[in-house]
Order: sequence, then structure tokens, then C-alpha cells
Amino acid sequence: MTTGAARDKSTAFVIGTRGSPLALAQAHETQRRLSEALGIAAERFPLEVIKTSGDMIQDRALSEAGGKGLFTKEIDEAQLAGRVDVTVHSGKDLPNDLPPGLVIAGFLPREDVRDALICKGGPAGATSFEALPAGTVVGTASLRRQALVRRLRPDLEVALLRGNVGTRLSKIEAGEYGATLLAMAGLNRLGLAHHASAALDIDDFLPAVAQGAIALIVREDDEAAHAAVSAICDAPTGVQLAAERAFLGVLDGSCRTPIAGHARLDGDRIRLKGLVLRPDGSEAVEDEGEAPRADAARLGADLGARIKARLPAGFFAGHGG
Repeated sequence: MTTGAARDKSTAFVIGTRGSPLALAQAHETQRRLSEALGIAAERFPLEVIKTSGDMIQDRALSEAGGKGLFTKEIDEAQLAGRVDVTVHSGKDLPNDLPPGLVIAGFLPREDVRDALICKGGPAGATSFEALPAGTVVGTASLRRQALVRRLRPDLEVALLRGNVGTRLSKIEAGEYGATLLAMAGLNRLGLAHHASAALDIDDFLPAVAQGAIALIVREDDEAAHAAVSAICDAPTGVQLAAERAFLGVLDGSCRTPIAGHARLDGDRIRLKGLVLRPDGSEAVEDEGEAPRADAARLGADLGARIKARLPAGFFAGHGG
């Protein structure tokens, strides 16, 4: 194990994570899976909580503050310095390119990829996106969700809503917003799925690339960490994410750009659907394709290139991307 930090000999690997309830749930799942797969007590995989810039910025959209890297920068630095060995990230928070020296070792089995509609009154409120009354204020910080709401329901209002899952649920219940959208995966991992008024159909409300997936990052030269993590990684999720991240990479996607993409495995074939929207939802370009699962990354890159070629000049003017 490559590490620059002295540590107790009883420690196998230190797991680095953000400190939000959802991040901790994902880190504990990783800890449990490593313990079970390797037959080593969970305590030998201690967690180190690392505060990130993204956690500290709550007053504006991340697209205005620097993008996805705000949730990974400090964790990356701790890992490269040897303070932590395996880091746990929501797949959709990972930038396209990791810092030199760090690699994605794999992904845990993917959770529900759908977005969930949360309304005041919980499931007793509106039971579908279509049932939201005109003028309902939908709070979200995601440019993808904002653009999809504006595209599908231009009669709704969109407002910025940041914070962890619990904060957003409490703001809905307090009536500060009429509704919000959260990942079903996060609600499931936190035991909060009962707050969902409805799970939105994937084809109508295409998820973010890598939504529902937990990514495990290790140092490139850390053979022991690679071997340990490989015991808990899920091959089908890895194939899906290879396609989705290649798609995003061609489009140079960040949280400044409303991009959605989702891959499905069907035996030895993989199908990928992608969508790029104007932030105001007024225009969208979408496409889909399929290929042998061994060509997942090529499929993603090809689909990204096809959509990119169809984007009108200035499609993202003023919005990055």
C-alpha cells in the first residue's frame, strides 16, 4: 500500500469521504462491502471525513462557483498526500478528468437511477409531475433538472435550492418551495424513500450521467487498494458508466451544462440515450444508439459526437460547456 502517512498497523485502508449524511451512507456501504468481501473487521477501514469547497458554498449554484471539482478537490489532495487510500464519490459528482495519479477503480452496484418528485405534504401531495399546479415553485440547484422542468412544464417556476437531502426535504415541508427533485438512489440509501411523491419515468426525465452509482477512487500505483476494491466492484455498472462518462467527456460536460444520459444493458448489448438542453429548456438535442457491451466507451463517444455536431452555434453561450 502506498501511503505517506503513518498509521496504526491494525488499519487496512483509510476511506476518505465528504461529511454529508448521504456521503457517509455511501462510505459506510463501501466499508461494509470491503469487510464482508475480504473477511476483515469493518473497524480496519476507518472513515476520514474531509470538508470540501462544495460543502461550504450554499448561497449559489455550483455552476457559478467552479463546477463539479468543488466536491472532490480537497479529497483528491488528501488522497494524493497519502492521508486516505480509497475515496468514495457519487458518480455524478466526478469531473471528466481525475488528477494525475488517481484512477477510478470501479463502481458499487448501481441503485435506482430515477429522479424523485418531492412535494409539500409528501406522497399525499401531487402524485405526478403533470399534476403539479401551474405556478408551483420547484426548487433545485441542478441545471439539468431546471432545464427539464422548464422544457416539460414551462408554466412552473424554478428557484435555486441547495443543501443536503435533509435540508431540502425540510424546506419543502416548511412550504418554502412547492416541490423539488432528488435522486431516488439517495433517498433509498438514507431510508427516506417514503418522502417521494413519485419516481419520474427515465425516458421523460432522463437522469444525470452516473446517477445512482458510487465511484471508488484509488491511487494509480496502489496495487493493494486496487486489489481490495476490485472485490466489491460491479461489472455491469462499470460498463454502463463507461458509456455514460465517455458521452459526457465528448460534450465536455460539467454542472454548467444541462446534459443527461443513461445506459441500459440488455445481455451482450448496451443501449445509450443522451440529451443536451438549453438552460431555459427552450431547445433540446437528443439521440440514442446501441453497441456490443465491449464497445461501451466507443458508443458513448460516438453518441456524444453525433449530438455535438447537431448543436446550433452558441448553444451554450454564457453557460460554459
